[in-house]
Amino acid sequence: MSRRVLLGGAGLALAAFCLMAPAAHAQGASDALKRAADAIGAGELRTLRYSGEGIGYTLGQAFKPGMAWPKITIHSQTRTINYETRSMREEIVLSRGEPLGGGGYPLMGQQRNDQFVSGDFAWNVVGPNPVAGPRFVADRTHQLWLTPHGAIKAAQRNNAKVAWRKKGSASLAVLSFAEPGRFVAKVFLDDKFRVERIESRAPDAVLGEVATVTTYSDYRDVGAVKFPMRIKQSAGGFPVLDVTVKEVQPNAAADIAVPDAVRSAGERVAIEKVADGVWFVGGGSHNSVAIEMKDHLVLVEAPLNDGRSLPVIEQVRQLVPGKPIRYVINSHQHFDHSGGLRTAAAEGITIVAQADVAKYMRTTLATKNTISPDRLAQSGKKPSFVSVSKKRTMTDGARTIEILDIRRSVHSGTFLMVYLPKEKLLIEADAYTPLPPNTPAPTPANANNLNLIANIEGQKLAVDRILPLHGRVVPVAELYTTASTTPKK
Repeated sequence: MSRRVLLGGAGLALAAFCLMAPAAHAQGASDALKRAADAIGAGELRTLRYSGEGIGYTLGQAFKPGMAWPKITIHSQTRTINYETRSMREEIVLSRGEPLGGGGYPLMGQQRNDQFVSGDFAWNVVGPNPVAGPRFVADRTHQLWLTPHGAIKAAQRNNAKVAWRKKGSASLAVLSFAEPGRFVAKVFLDDKFRVERIESRAPDAVLGEVATVTTYSDYRDVGAVKFPMRIKQSAGGFPVLDVTVKEVQPNAAADIAVPDAVRSAGERVAIEKVADGVWFVGGGSHNSVAIEMKDHLVLVEAPLNDGRSLPVIEQVRQLVPGKPIRYVINSHQHFDHSGGLRTAAAEGITIVAQADVAKYMRTTLATKNTISPDRLAQSGKKPSFVSVSKKRTMTDGARTIEILDIRRSVHSGTFLMVYLPKEKLLIEADAYTPLPPNTPAPTPANANNLNLIANIEGQKLAVDRILPLHGRVVPVAELYTTASTTPKK
């Protein structure tokens, strides 16, 4: 499940206007930057808070590969930014705008997300506790500097170059710069030197590099600054944001400190043996499972990014020295669950995925990350795939692994689960995440939980325990208790 909201994309939009060389104009980059800063009051702006509402879409959580990102309703969005400390807090209250697709949001009702970035640290606050999220640093840093005032400050800091475009009889400035290791951007200014559009590209664990187009309109005076009252963003060829700004507070209080628990957090891999030759690989927000075969190992799930999947792969290799990891089985294409496939491919591991996911990943994994080269870009290797339609069986004569589709799920149309019939173990992602011990069952029951039960019973699987790719290992009885139902006789 992903908490990554309102970010991402692929395929940089082409400029609609012809760009002319700077030499054609007397005005240089420093003059254009000064006029742009003066036009919106960026020079005196140290901090900013703005709030709005509208609609959004969750990047990387499409119901099927290639579909638009699922829609959400943004009941409120407040961003508090400190440009001097490179920090941002984003408070969002949202609900699903459509039933299909992922995102980690409840199927019914609202959810509040409290998300932070400061320098090289990112975290979420869940209840009273901060939870480190290093995988969010790049995205949130990108968004911080995509604000109009942030873009001008970043352009100044990174010695932006200026070119010019023709729009009617007017010559309008375009500022180009790179934030090293983070993103590259073109900032299109209007005839009043206000930020009108930003075309940017940033690293992405699945897409390689994600292109984003952000547009600003309806500028209004707010004290000594000007700020747009309409913000729209598209990414990966699909919309991700359309917000109407309701309130703007220049130089608001914005003391965003990195919690000690976040600053000291590191990637943790915890291994738990659950059966002979089967290990549950936890320790983080997303789990994996290692399975020993006669002459190799199979890894179920490579989640998140290099930062998670590489230490998982390294730890699994130590379980049975001498046996290589030959395959990684992907549960579905949602980006938090497929973000480590680049890592696996870089290590020479064959990807086993649902047929539509395999086709999609062949294309997306071919895009290199040149801004901050990842493991795959560094390796120069080409991924290899094995496709799964409805069912695929892997066996060495002693152990059997069944890869099965999860049918009629609202979470994903390309959903796979892994079943070990001899051990009576079921491995699944997002269809069921065990609740904390002694937590009352939800009312009404979670539709994804009920769907998993229908698949277990419909496919006649004899399951004793569930190895979820979020949460803890539990007896299958706990699934039935959480869903407030009983097994069919």
